[in-house]
Amino acid sequence: MKLLQLTFEFLAAVVSARFAVSIAQSGLHDGTELVRHFLIETTSKGVKLKGCSNEPVFGSLAALVYQHSITPLALPCKLILPDYDPVSAVENITSGQALLEQGAACNVIYLYSLDTECLTGREALRRTVDEALLLASQKKLDPVSVHFKVSSLGITVTDNTRKLFFRRHYAVNSVTYCDIDPEHRSWSATGTRTAEIFGFIARKSVSTPGNACHVFAELEPKQPATAIVNFVTKVMMAPNRTQNCSQ
Repeated sequence: MKLLQLTFEFLAAVVSARFAVSIAQSGLHDGTELVRHFLIETTSKGVKLKGCSNEPVFGSLAALVYQHSITPLALPCKLILPDYDPVSAVENITSGQALLEQGAACNVIYLYSLDTECLTGREALRRTVDEALLLASQKKLDPVSVHFKVSSLGITVTDNTRKLFFRRHYAVNSVTYCDIDPEHRSWSATGTRTAEIFGFIARKSVSTPGNACHVFAELEPKQPATAIVNFVTKVMMAPNRTQNCSQ
């Protein structure tokens, strides 16, 4: 559970191991619904989950977190607390392992997503970039700046503009491929600088066969597409995980 302090509220993001009953029954899910967001508001008596009538008021944020590690109450699952202090713990770990635990993030341009069905790998990425550039030439593409984070949990993409979506999470075991555009095409948002295009492929869900390819363009000069792809493939992804629909 990660908390971001606002003026008088906190934003809590909870990753559940299972879908809500209504979502599971509909069969319409891609894995991003496992991430649920809750507001923690302050009151004159303490803090509580906003909009949850069955939640009591806790004297402190620590008390709220501890109680929800015992019983979920209005949350979809109990919170799991670490059994050691990650700040004071001293471990002999490699720099790659440290990055994996902490995660790495940067801003990139989100271009397009395409359902590639059973197609994966280089050809799926090439086809998605083809479609994105075609739509761009027809003025039908709406690229946005997004926050792109890679960690041991997977890839999390947050729309900085909130125009297309809020946040999408792709679990680490769903991401099967990540690379630069095979034809090394570039994207020019302003006409002053061309940006290299890259993308990754993720299975739509554990229960639903098929893949979706998501393509982006680099935005920050100090965070080139090659560095992002290298981090995803070398640190986050296990080898030989590219799969088709029959696997």
